[in-house]
Amino acid sequence: MRLLLYSPAFLPHIGGIEIKVSMMAGEFQRAGHEVVVVSKTPNPVPDAFPFPVVRQPAPGELLRWARWCDVFFQFNVSLRGLWPLLLVRRPWVVSHQSWYRQADGRIARQDRLKRFLLRYAAASISVSHAIAEDLGSPSVVIANSYRDDVFHPIPGERTGDLAFVGRLVSDKGVDILLEALAQLAGRGLTPRLSVIGDGPEAPRLREQARRLGLEDRIDFLGTRTDEELCRLLNRHRILVVPSRYNEPFGIVALEGIACGCVVVGSEGGGLKDAIGPCGPTFRNGDAGDLARVLEGLLRHPETHEEYLRHGDEHLSRHRADRVAAAYLREIERACRRAAA
Repeated sequence: MRLLLYSPAFLPHIGGIEIKVSMMAGEFQRAGHEVVVVSKTPNPVPDAFPFPVVRQPAPGELLRWARWCDVFFQFNVSLRGLWPLLLVRRPWVVSHQSWYRQADGRIARQDRLKRFLLRYAAASISVSHAIAEDLGSPSVVIANSYRDDVFHPIPGERTGDLAFVGRLVSDKGVDILLEALAQLAGRGLTPRLSVIGDGPEAPRLREQARRLGLEDRIDFLGTRTDEELCRLLNRHRILVVPSRYNEPFGIVALEGIACGCVVVGSEGGGLKDAIGPCGPTFRNGDAGDLARVLEGLLRHPETHEEYLRHGDEHLSRHRADRVAAAYLREIERACRRAAA
């Protein structure tokens, strides 16, 4: 098959969708299909991917690629990228990587239009059960994959207690984690925390740590990626994903599990799908509930093994080749239905 993967966001911009598109494009190609990625993201240097990447195409170029492909695949519904299908009949397959609603929960006009258009999709795929339930239309759940060639166990001593990985923005809830640590200090527990990432909230979080008397126990390490991040996670016992908002999924949880961490995450949205049986959850935005969960893990490290023993089985369902195979089955079904 000739697959056009349309994603406005793509590498070198770093994010979950960008990495997912690259992984799936590579896996589809390894499975014997012709693949082209079409994106609005520029790249100041020549691309070195094993598949073609068409960046910021003019309308005529996008239309030519739509005529070339057998399947027009979008990572999230992009209204501006759909117009070629008004002129060229091709099966439209969509992978829903995030919510079609606003940050405050409202379903705006463009969100309603995206949901309406899904009735014309040849296949609709959600990354979590929470996303599928929110759509209001039939959808197959295929969870995200992680980079198993990058994140893996490394033998050695785990000297770190807690780690956070992500952008330092309010949605990610690092302030909730700091408040939970302050509560734990009042109960005689003083774990160290490594904050791995950067973002606009960094100065405010440093000030919060100072105000709460935590600055001596928190290391702000900045952004780390790939093998360096893998080594860091392998030095820690617990990865905390304290997102304030409902995550659509949460690949970082898979990365932590792959590196041998127990993962604690907020229970709303699809993050609980990513964590699976490999860690406990707490109520979104509730520092007291997070402190309760962390206290249990810190006072009873013997419970970690129960979570960790599920890691291999859980991760096996999220290998890139296995996820790509599930996508391809849905794409092939979509093509058969379109041809009938």
